[in-house]
Amino acid sequence: MTTSPASHEKDRPWVMRTYAGHSTAEASNALYRTNLAKGQTGLSVAFDLPTQTGYDPDSPLARGEVGKVGVPVPHLGEMRKLFDQIPLTGMNTSMTINATAMWLLAMYQVVAEEQNPDLAPEEVAQQLAGTTQNDIIKEYLSRGTYVFPPEHSLRLIADMIAYTVHYIPKWNPINICSYHLQEAGATPTQELAYSLCTAISVLDTVKASGQVSDEDFETVVGRISFFVNAGVRFVEETCKMRAFVELWDEITRERYGVQDPKMRRFRYGVQVNSLGLTEAQPENNVQRIVLEMLGVTLSKKARARAVQLPAWNEALGLPRPWDQQWSLRLQQVLAFESDLLEYEDIFDGSHVIEAKVAELVEGARAEIDRVQAMGGAIAAVDSGYMKQELVSAHAVRRGRIEAGEEIIVGVNRFETTEPSPLTANLDEAIMTADPLAEESAIASVEAWKVQRDQAEVDAALTRLAEDAKSGANLMGATLAAARAGATTGEWAGTLREVFGEFRAPTGVAGAVGVAEAGAELTAVREAVRKTAEELGGEGSRLRLLVGKPGLDGHSNGAEQVAVRARDAGFEVIYQGIRLTPEQIVAAAVAEDVHCVGLSILSGSHMELVPAVLDGLREAGMGEVPVIVGGIIPDSDGRRLHELGVAAVYTPKDFGLTEIMGGIVQVIRRANDLD
Repeated sequence: MTTSPASHEKDRPWVMRTYAGHSTAEASNALYRTNLAKGQTGLSVAFDLPTQTGYDPDSPLARGEVGKVGVPVPHLGEMRKLFDQIPLTGMNTSMTINATAMWLLAMYQVVAEEQNPDLAPEEVAQQLAGTTQNDIIKEYLSRGTYVFPPEHSLRLIADMIAYTVHYIPKWNPINICSYHLQEAGATPTQELAYSLCTAISVLDTVKASGQVSDEDFETVVGRISFFVNAGVRFVEETCKMRAFVELWDEITRERYGVQDPKMRRFRYGVQVNSLGLTEAQPENNVQRIVLEMLGVTLSKKARARAVQLPAWNEALGLPRPWDQQWSLRLQQVLAFESDLLEYEDIFDGSHVIEAKVAELVEGARAEIDRVQAMGGAIAAVDSGYMKQELVSAHAVRRGRIEAGEEIIVGVNRFETTEPSPLTANLDEAIMTADPLAEESAIASVEAWKVQRDQAEVDAALTRLAEDAKSGANLMGATLAAARAGATTGEWAGTLREVFGEFRAPTGVAGAVGVAEAGAELTAVREAVRKTAEELGGEGSRLRLLVGKPGLDGHSNGAEQVAVRARDAGFEVIYQGIRLTPEQIVAAAVAEDVHCVGLSILSGSHMELVPAVLDGLREAGMGEVPVIVGGIIPDSDGRRLHELGVAAVYTPKDFGLTEIMGGIVQVIRRANDLD
């Protein structure tokens, strides 16, 4: 006898997106229109690092980063090109943008107004639907594209929330992100607790700002959305999502008195886990992505509202359009071929699921209480507590992988493999960002500045600075600056002058590393000690500088290298993210280091590494070996070796202790000790 579906209307599928953007606005626009034609139902825009951190393409800090991890949008003209022939009033657009979220939303709104000249601006705004990520707290903890100090960043977020509630009611002004917390090492309990603490901090700030009436505050809560990560342990991930639903309902009802159940609904989109994608046997990533998608779609009560999947080859480099199509088809097969959407929640009544959810809820409540007792999320960022906890949790996970306790197929188990036709030609298995993107973007800014009314721009930026000092809602001045033709760097630079900048704690100093040394680490420690004494005498230490040049803020790998190097006996110099090659060279000289290790995940290694090498030679330290880690194609790795890099490490090199041993050997060779 067959069981028929419950007699209810079949659920609508979630919004299907792919995270995309590269090189230029024109190239990204072509990709968007192609993906929409293939059945994608929303857009997810990836911006390049200069745009995310508020620099124009001609800034020294933008060197090598333009168009690499997303699309450059330095002014309104490029935003027009990005959405050419895409009607924004009929689109659902997610923009992964945080520190400069207000600025990008303003340009998006102005382009929508220009597309609809027959409508009043207010009518256009009423029709816009989408999301700005806009969670700055997780930037301090994991992703690194923050600009301003926490209190000023929260003010920008509160201003945006108040503005959208009043003028763009279908817009989600913030995505509270647990995604990047998991990538930084968060356990499910930490992911739940820290993202919910962030939401509490944001809602408390909005309430205290007085910009939203008590009657409208329920609407504010209802427009808060989340952006989560789904790992390969899909049963645990399913339970995590059900725990999120339960905790959010509890917080919004008890802390904020929200009465309408619809306004208490946990609304989230998901990008499944890129952290778990492997460079070794990358074809295995397809089944990983499917399992991760199931974790956020199987439970109807905790089902994602929007899903974007990475491509199988993201651990190798930039996915091609075909790779993104494959990921889109994974979603479409589940939504349209399977019977998943025909049933009520298939986990209701499962004692296994209920027990795991209860365990996660209990643990998350305890950690939320701990953070709130410290003064909330911002205090826990300022003190370094949350960052330190994440770095420690990540170190524990790395230790389990290296010990073989956590199995990763093709990496630390089942490594024997047939040659893969997908990667037979690695240089063609990924897409390369346009090498002329930086030159094109700089030319675009120069041409843009020539044709605009400079007096109008100056007046708009003066108003922006005055409003920043006065406490007025900054959205009005930001819209005026966008309409006048200000650039991304000018908008952010004006606010930098008023608010200042910020460097978040690295979390390395207090992180717990390897508890038990083991034979391998003990041997490396002895090699470090012996080499230090041979070079400097008894009591000397080997000094390793871990540097992150450019705007790449993904510091998880660099932090783990720093922690393990410390455990191995090195004296570690790590100053955090976003340093120029010149600053790294200056630190190497000042600390008289024995080795420089560079971590670059943004694809800008071929521009930034040579700059460090040249700087060391000019400083008389050309003999100091340089090693590089990142997502580096084989051809680039060979070229880096030719330029003088001593060693290149990529995601397939997961053994941190083995890497430490390699660094010792590099230092010994550089000093003719072997």
